[in-house]
Amino acid sequence: MAATKQHQLKVTVTKINPALNGNIVLMLFTEQGFPKKHQLAKHSISLPANQTELTFTLATDLTEFVLKVLHDENEDGKVSKNWTGIIPAEGLGFSNKQTLSFTGPPSYKKSKVSINPTQSISEFQIEIKYP
Repeated sequence: MAATKQHQLKVTVTKINPALNGNIVLMLFTEQGFPKKHQLAKHSISLPANQTELTFTLATDLTEFVLKVLHDENEDGKVSKNWTGIIPAEGLGFSNKQTLSFTGPPSYKKSKVSINPTQSISEFQIEIKYP
């Protein structure tokens, strides 16, 4: 059986508010679990939110996925909600320039990105949107 080819991803997260402390969590999802079941993310990487821009690098054998970024201010691993119990109180970002809307998080279909399997490195940029 041939080994699955690993693709390198370089993901730059921009417009981070370092004054809020906590961590920036990058998650890579297939359709399963997206967007709310963080434990089903295929990859999850966390870095301290101490700069306005952070770059993550990872390797994956997936060629289609969604990237989700959470500014986990209280470091509980979840998207904290505001007083309504529905609307997120922490910064979020999604691949393909998708954002939250009045109907909730973006769909997998709208957020998914594909990589060219012949390229060794694929680069993405995600901007965090704060409530």
